[in-house]
Formats: sequence, structure tokens, C-alpha cells
Amino acid sequence: MPKAYWIATYRSIKDPDALAAYAKLAGPALTSQGGRQLVRGMPAMTFEAGLNMRTVVLEFDSVQQIEAAYKSAAYQDALRLLGDGAVRDIRIVEGV
Repeated sequence: MPKAYWIATYRSIKDPDALAAYAKLAGPALTSQGGRQLVRGMPAMTFEAGLNMRTVVLEFDSVQQIEAAYKSAAYQDALRLLGDGAVRDIRIVEGV
């Protein structure tokens, strides 16, 4: 079974305090479900139509593991703290 990757980009951050509160809970919630943080921050460079947006990449053992982590009570608590404090694009991609 291929590994799976949670790729989140932040199109806009409306409430930095809400994002900080979310991050305090979200990181531990996702790592406790098997996620491994690979990337977290602003791009060092962008090319072509790349947008300079905060990006987070986590590696999981499977898409099913990501789904369970997303639906977990701990992650849902983090999402409630974020509320509408950020506009994000989250994609789940299987590795090759």
C-alpha cells in the first residue's frame, strides 16, 4: 500500500490567533494518528504559476489513516478553534 500525503496550502490567514490555537492542537492530533510532519512554512522559492502560500505536508502510511486522523475527535477540536480563521486548500495524494 503506498504512503499518502496531506498537502495543505493557506490561501489567506484571516485570524492569526485562531491559526495559532488550531496549530497547537492539530499537530499533536495528526501525529498521534501516525502523521509525520515533512514540511511546514513558507516556500523558499516558487516557479511558474506558484503562489507564495504557507504550506504543510504530512506523510501517513495510507489514505485510510489520513481519513481516520481527519475525523478524529482531537483533530475536529482543532478545526473548531480554527473556524473561519484561514482559507485553505487540503489535498490528499497517494505516493508512487
